[in-house]
Amino acid sequence: MDAADWDTRYTTESLVWGTDPNRWVVSELGVLNPGSVLDLGCGEGRNAIWLAAEGWRVTAIDFSAVAVDRARDLAKETAERLQRDLDITWRVEDVTTAEVERSAFDAVLLSYLQLPSYERRDALRLAARALAPGGDMLILAHDTTNLTEGYGGPQDPEVLYSAADVEEDLQDYLSSGALVLERSGRVAREITDEEGVTHYAWDLLVHGKGRDMHKGEVTFG
Repeated sequence: MDAADWDTRYTTESLVWGTDPNRWVVSELGVLNPGSVLDLGCGEGRNAIWLAAEGWRVTAIDFSAVAVDRARDLAKETAERLQRDLDITWRVEDVTTAEVERSAFDAVLLSYLQLPSYERRDALRLAARALAPGGDMLILAHDTTNLTEGYGGPQDPEVLYSAADVEEDLQDYLSSGALVLERSGRVAREITDEEGVTHYAWDLLVHGKGRDMHKGEVTFG
């Protein structure tokens, strides 16, 4: 799906992803001291808004202008409810080619950014370049195995991926030690359907830590 397809979906449906943050975002990033965070593929903003409410300075990027407009509205409603400003910069850009400053963010989030392999690799490497030494990179997605072993999620195998795919995409960062993986694998997520039946989806979860190599002089494409 391209930006126009997503614009159409966001226009014809109510909030597609709801307002609550993803559980893995809460469990993995919620324990960190707030700083600057880049949310690539922010959608309607549920994770960006939660992070900002927790004190993070957020840069949120998505190629769907409709999604970003919805996110802005939701952020305004949340700020009014909390009676304080939220530090969020919203940008409508392609997450595979967006202009982001190198080593600028204390955390980088990619949440269910389901792209074909060649686009996924560009987005992951952009995220790695943006991560500051000592920062945290969190990658969440529908795992490849969810297609045959799990429930829901995309049914196109071309946009599903695994921890091994992520590690291959970021191999030069990993082999140099510029990025260290603290967690890499799949996790089960409970889903209750409309009839009250519980199912399990398999999610990919990769949590990496940036390293200060040669005072941050390590450069990759």
